[in-house]
Amino acid sequence: MDNRQFLRQISLEQILRNQTEEGAIIAGSSFSQYNYSWFRDGAFIAYAMIGAGKMEEAEKFISWGNRIILKSSEKIAALQEKLLSSRPLDIQDFLGARYTAQGNEDESDWPNFQIDGYGTWLWCMSEYMTALDAEELPSSWKSGVELIVSYLKMVWRLPNSDCWEEFSDKIHPATLSCVYGGLKAVSPWLDDPELPALTEEVKAYVYDNLHKDGYFPKFIGSDLVDASLLWISLPFGMADVNDPVMKKTVEKIEEDLLEEGGVKRYSEDTYYGGGQWIIHSCWMAWYYYETGRYEEAETLMEWVVCRQKKDGSLPEQTTDITNEPSMVKEWEQRWGTVATPLTWSHAMFLIVDQVSQLYTEKKGVLSYEN
Repeated sequence: MDNRQFLRQISLEQILRNQTEEGAIIAGSSFSQYNYSWFRDGAFIAYAMIGAGKMEEAEKFISWGNRIILKSSEKIAALQEKLLSSRPLDIQDFLGARYTAQGNEDESDWPNFQIDGYGTWLWCMSEYMTALDAEELPSSWKSGVELIVSYLKMVWRLPNSDCWEEFSDKIHPATLSCVYGGLKAVSPWLDDPELPALTEEVKAYVYDNLHKDGYFPKFIGSDLVDASLLWISLPFGMADVNDPVMKKTVEKIEEDLLEEGGVKRYSEDTYYGGGQWIIHSCWMAWYYYETGRYEEAETLMEWVVCRQKKDGSLPEQTTDITNEPSMVKEWEQRWGTVATPLTWSHAMFLIVDQVSQLYTEKKGVLSYEN
């Protein structure tokens, strides 16, 4: 068994090990701050399970999220009333980002107003249904889906924290791509005539707020890019991989964030020094596969494979190449060493490894099989 085959095996084992009986998927059980289940991380992890044929496990996560949403119905109704009456809002008025395995909302001062996870959950649910060739939503899910759609309709224009739990006063194109992808994915499953126009409105908002140089910015008004902007194309399809804006964004990500085989989050990142992240090295490889840049994709995937520990564990990020080396020790003193293993890292490896298997080498010519 070679290193890549070993990592495939360990990655699936890590995911299954970190799913609880309730269906929650723990982000990083050995890391002090990550012993929770995020809608965002969990949805991508469940998507990896769908690809691996673990449909029961994927269903358990989707149902876990659905139960949380259903018991949040009064909170969503109260938020709607506040918005309609223009009353002051507090972060506790919004749905949370991370929950305990039992589905209890995190009540700490964590920046919990993040909407990307709910769009991603909708998208994952649709991917699950499509994989089953289902014709309609289970009745037990439909109310939860409708609730989250109504919630996203209310909040998508509001500033909220990005996928890194930062910049809560900004609006983030990557977040809006999650909203777009989720709403577009569930539109065929719902009798909601507003959804097609709404998804186009979200997309138009992002395109109306490009950087003056023609790329998607990290947040509206920023000069920076963020590796999470790759989500705009993959998997959410707001922009085609060959869209000129997407290509320009990728060029800037390559220029600013791709270094010696790994991809950083953004150029001013100082979390554990701002190192190279496994998930985004995988995401860049995914983009390369989809645009026919096979050798570059394989180089990135080999970089990921080489970052596994002896037991096959993948970290959240590596700290040998960072934006701010002095911050590595500061974060280690605060929270311990970098989260290892990170369940999302293993999931993204599996997702993109599955994508790579669509590509074959025939007679010395690299080709992509649709």
